[in-house]
Parts: sequence; structure tokens; C-alpha cells
Amino acid sequence: MYENDRFEIDKERFGAFLLRLRKEKGLTQKELAELLFVSDKAVSKWERALSLPDVSLLIPLADCLGVSVAELLRGERDARETLPAAEVEALVGSALRLREEENRAVRGARRRWRLGFWACALAGLGETAALLALGFSMEDMSSTVLLVEGLCLLFGAWLCFWVKERLPTYYDENRITSYSDGFFRMNLVGVRFHNGNWPHILNALRWWILGALALYPLLWGVVHTLWPGHALTLELPLTLAVVLGVLVTASIAGKKYE
Repeated sequence: MYENDRFEIDKERFGAFLLRLRKEKGLTQKELAELLFVSDKAVSKWERALSLPDVSLLIPLADCLGVSVAELLRGERDARETLPAAEVEALVGSALRLREEENRAVRGARRRWRLGFWACALAGLGETAALLALGFSMEDMSSTVLLVEGLCLLFGAWLCFWVKERLPTYYDENRITSYSDGFFRMNLVGVRFHNGNWPHILNALRWWILGALALYPLLWGVVHTLWPGHALTLELPLTLAVVLGVLVTASIAGKKYE
């Protein structure tokens, strides 16, 4: 694992060591996950060498398993009370590289969501322009298409450009069921927010809101074209499906990974 004083984490060795320590402690994957406020699927991926834990989890993970962070990263117990300075420096470097890899992954995902936002915004605006060209007026669309598109643009932009990808640590330490950031407020009944389910909640919200941004004008136009006599009746359930779908999808994601 050392090469020119550079320490590289061996995922296979790390996963096998983690599995052995967990079993020594008599913990199931679910029990260890609950102690760390992550999903049991995350623990399973660590043990199968498919991924590594977030750097912020290394200290609590080591504490839960009764080893030092250095032992955890090296994938073996070490009887030495102190480590050589060069080895400590290599371990710190590996942790920093791991953090940088995680940050790059987050930035890459954020770039993809931003591109998705612009694509969906252009699709929605194009469909709205097409509805105007087909003879529908701004007044016809003011309480439905324009309202839904405006809200989706607002919240979609917040989710893709400005939302915090990680919650403060006190969310992991306490049972908190609401989130606020500036004008944005969210409260999902029966769902506790923490860093284990927060990324999944955000992605569920992004998928639904960007989907609505791109498809709602098209669906509205289909309803008014195919069933003009019942369009006003069908508008309400269509709009409610979009609004309630945001809460339902976020709640399902939050509860699944809670």
C-alpha cells in the first residue's frame, strides 16, 4: 500500500478488515449503519470494496469498531503505540486525497444537475411557446402552466445551483424532521433528516421537479387538445399530481434511507 512514501487505501483489504471487526463486535450491517446514521446499503458497499466511507465518518467508524483511524485505513491492527512521522503523514495524505475525490464527485454531480436544469427549462419554455402558437392565451395558462413552470424554475434552480449537499453535523446527532435555508422550508411528516438520507431526498426532488418543468406544459396541452370539454376538470388533478408528487417522492426517499 506504500509507494514512494505515498499511502493508498486498499479497498479490498479495508472491506475485509471492516467485515471482521463488525462481526467481532457482534453488529449487523443495519446496527452499524444506525450508529453512523447511514444506510445498511452503504456499509454493505464498504465491505464489498465497492466504495469507501466519507472522510467525516472515519473517526466515528473507528470508535464503533474499537480501532484507530490509522488501523482502519491500513486494514490491520497495529500494536505500536505511536506511528513513525512518515507513516502518519502518508495516512493524513490518503485521507485528504479521499476527501478531494469525494469533492470532485460532488462537483461532477452538481454540474450534471445544472445541465439537466437548463435542458428541462428550455424544454418547458419551448412547449409553453408552442402552446401560445397553437392559440392558447397567457390568461388560459396563468393559473396552471405559468404558475407550475415558475415554481419549478425557482425550486429547480435552488436544488441544482445553491442547495447544500451536506447537512450540519447536528442533524446526525439529533432527531430533526424539518429543514430550512433562506426562503426554502421543508418538513416531511414522519421523516428524520440526516446525512444518510439527505442526498437521496435531494435527488428525488430534483428528478420530480425537473421532470415537471419539462413535461407539464406538454401534458396540459394534450389534455386541452384531446378533451377540450373536460379540460378544466382535468387540470386540477394534473396540477395536484405535480405538487403532491414532490412531497411523496421526497418522503419515500427519506424514509427508505432513514
